Amino acid sequence: MKKYNKRWMVVCGLFVSLNILPATVHAQFGDTNPDPDAPIDGGIGLLLAAGIGYGVKKVRDNRKKRTAQLH
Repeated sequence: MKKYNKRWMVVCGLFVSLNILPATVHAQFGDTNPDPDAPIDGGIGLLLAAGIGYGVKKVRDNRKKRTAQLH
């Protein structure tokens, strides 16, 4: 019976320590001076250019269809 009690105590001790340890140990400190500005120039610029290019293509395709239907 003592053997089971020892195992039970070890398992409970490990369970408690592994659940409490992450809450008390901090690997990195928080950023002391957070930068509120987000760098959105590159991605937004590329998406905007792609959207404009797609729009121009659609307009040209529609004009070609209209001129082909008229002739």
